Amino acid sequence: MTSLAGLRDRRLVGAPTRTQAVAYGASAFPANLMLQTFSAFVVFFYVDRLGVPAGWVAGAMVAHGILNAVLNPLVGAASDRRRTRWGRRVPWIVLGIVPLVVAFALVWMPPPLPPAGLVVWFLLVVAVFDVAYVAVVLNVSALFPEIFRTTAERARGNAPRQLFALVGMILGTAGAPLLYDAIGWTGMGVALAVVCAAFFAWSLLGMVERDADDAVRARESAVGLRDQLRYTFANRAFVTYVLGSLLLQSTTAVLLAGIPFYVKYTVGGADADATLLLAPIFVAAIPAIWGWSWVVRRLGPRTTMLAVVAVYGLATCLYLLPTTVLGAAAAGIAVGLGVAGLMQVLEVALAQVIDDDEGRTGLRREGMYFGANGFVVRGSVVVQAVVVAGALAASGYVEGASTQVPEVATGIRMLIGGVPVVLAALAFVCFWLYPLRSAVPSTPVPAVGP
Repeated sequence: MTSLAGLRDRRLVGAPTRTQAVAYGASAFPANLMLQTFSAFVVFFYVDRLGVPAGWVAGAMVAHGILNAVLNPLVGAASDRRRTRWGRRVPWIVLGIVPLVVAFALVWMPPPLPPAGLVVWFLLVVAVFDVAYVAVVLNVSALFPEIFRTTAERARGNAPRQLFALVGMILGTAGAPLLYDAIGWTGMGVALAVVCAAFFAWSLLGMVERDADDAVRARESAVGLRDQLRYTFANRAFVTYVLGSLLLQSTTAVLLAGIPFYVKYTVGGADADATLLLAPIFVAAIPAIWGWSWVVRRLGPRTTMLAVVAVYGLATCLYLLPTTVLGAAAAGIAVGLGVAGLMQVLEVALAQVIDDDEGRTGLRREGMYFGANGFVVRGSVVVQAVVVAGALAASGYVEGASTQVPEVATGIRMLIGGVPVVLAALAFVCFWLYPLRSAVPSTPVPAVGP
């Protein structure tokens, strides 16, 4: 048997090894590095540095959000229905890595064009980025409930994964200002793309699927997209979960997009000082990941989600107070505790929804559930674009101006200190209504249905 055939024919039996779990978790580093860099700085780059009107960029971001949202259920359904000798998920991941990292780099290296041309460039490059990102990251996520099947496996397996994710966020949000300040935006994009490609290659060692019964495969292949969507959105547990997740993702998106403006116009820092605000969030989250892992194992997803939302929402209010960069950095420590909880509990809860669905249908539909989740939560991009552009316009912000009116500082303060707590309060209501109140299964979920 050749080494390629051996890689192709790998199948997971029992619990994953530590090596497999760590390699699988490594995929979260490049996924979050790219996503957080894009979310935190693309609006600032195209509006403040390239001089594209904020309304035009908002429109482009809305188009990006719609495309990404539509792609998620389509790719998820296709992934559930198509099995190859390489498995259901791995082929999508392998084929998507190269176009994903290339498109990410191109976002930050536009040719010299007028504003209208820059918007066209943005739309084309980001469309490729969206297709590849969904193909890779959705299928990586869909492997999580399949690889890790018990409460202990999921909580422990998710901890190193989210640690990789946090490091990716730190480099993608707190480290990016240092990179573009030192080597320029183009250099930053290329450097991060190379690092991402290397980590994705390593993570393939942990992408191991399980065998499935031929009869179950046939039933999974027979479920069309319309029925997939109907079954998924008729599931009360999923609906309450995904609405809460949308609100929390919107909270984070608004916060990250607003911080560069908050640094420059509200607390009077330099561009690179965004690092001082973002780094404490993620540094505080690193040890908190292990604490929230313990909470999930003891209390189950629903109770943990309620606690996480309360901590996160109250912490974001602290951004209403500081007048200096150091004061804002201190507030970030509290926010980091909530961020760690979100990262730890949300996918464990979605895995619980998938297990419950399998108990009723006999099918594993991870792709569709993660795709439907992606369809809904990508609405956070639209919320971010509309809220940020609206706050800037309402406060009197002028694109490219050397100085701004005083109302801009107040408007941006409310943007990242007031809007997030309102969204978090609505998320709390959604998770209060979440009907799966027991803990995640303590015994392995069968690989196939009855």
